[in-house]
Amino acid sequence: METPRTGPSGETIDTPRHRALGSTSRVAILRLVRATAGGITAAEVAARTGQHLSTTRAHLDRLTEAGLLVKARAGGGQPGRPAWRYRAAAADPAPAPYRALAAALLDHLAGDGGDVRAAAARAGRGWGRQLAAAGAEHDDPVASVITVLDGLGFSPRLQPPDADDTARVHLFTCPFLELVGQNPDAMCGVHLGVVRGILDHGGAAAESVVLEPFGAPAACVVRLPAQAGPAGGVQS
Repeated sequence: METPRTGPSGETIDTPRHRALGSTSRVAILRLVRATAGGITAAEVAARTGQHLSTTRAHLDRLTEAGLLVKARAGGGQPGRPAWRYRAAAADPAPAPYRALAAALLDHLAGDGGDVRAAAARAGRGWGRQLAAAGAEHDDPVASVITVLDGLGFSPRLQPPDADDTARVHLFTCPFLELVGQNPDAMCGVHLGVVRGILDHGGAAAESVVLEPFGAPAACVVRLPAQAGPAGGVQS
């Protein structure tokens, strides 16, 4: 068992992160990802660095495992499985009880087999109903979504509606990044389920809700059905 090292001021050195940054190629990739709004794919990194795609993927995986990057699929609700997109990890974690609950859920789903994302969405939906019942008393279902997600640490902001009046909420932080790194499909499924559960509690249609990881520069995007939208205005 390796003993953690300490820095000159007594702080513990994060060995996995330091090892991940022991390669000049990975340092360059990390800088590239941090400078790219909205995330970047492995193919885009390979094209811009001149590295072989398999080498690039290995570097990105190492940075993700070290907690320096987070990855998610940005499909915009379209069919098929799009490429992973990577972005720099933020620093704001969720409160410990929420992280512990999410970690336990991931462990359970990992050993259950089947469609992990769908199972995670079902579990998140029940959690969302409970969270809404506990503290989101709004006539407007979108306001309830924002209240719950803000309490969880997602820094949600309501945006101007789309042309079809679909409500859009941008999530500027992810408080579960270390767990997203372990299983992005499952954690994004949980988050989608939470939003659907909040709408369930408010009696709004929830099935057409879409969660788009990296759907906007520096934010994930939640798209809510038009009938769940607010009367008007933008929340900041």
